[in-house]
Amino acid sequence: MPNTYSQMYVQVVIVVKFRKSLIHKSWKDELYKYITGIVTNKGQKLLRINGVENHVHILLNIKPNLALSDLVKDIKVNSTNWINDRGFNDAKFQWQEGFGAFTYSISQLDNVIKYIENQEEHHKKQSFKEEYILFLKNFEIEYKDEYLFDFLE
Repeated sequence: MPNTYSQMYVQVVIVVKFRKSLIHKSWKDELYKYITGIVTNKGQKLLRINGVENHVHILLNIKPNLALSDLVKDIKVNSTNWINDRGFNDAKFQWQEGFGAFTYSISQLDNVIKYIENQEEHHKKQSFKEEYILFLKNFEIEYKDEYLFDFLE
């Protein structure tokens, strides 16, 4: 019987609404485990997850049986509810609309994983806005400033 074979590696970037610093070190590992569970339950594979207080990078090996936008929607909706139900923040937690998605070949994975693992060090030198615009330029993605995330820098 024929089957579908694929190898699709995608780095997804999701951002806290208004880029507020609401992801705290005291519970971020729990959040990452929760997001990993969402991805796994959807039959996909999470290779690496990390971020800082205002955004998260997720490296996925995805199958073609699920639209990436549906997976990201599930991640954002369910993790938002999980964070708010636990009262981790005084303010209501929300993710911004939209997301970034950048594809890689298998030969690039080690570098992408290292990049994601070193987010805290990386953001001591570069703001999220600088990082995100560089992603867009490096991947030759046309964009309009008014449709980027809300940057409060």
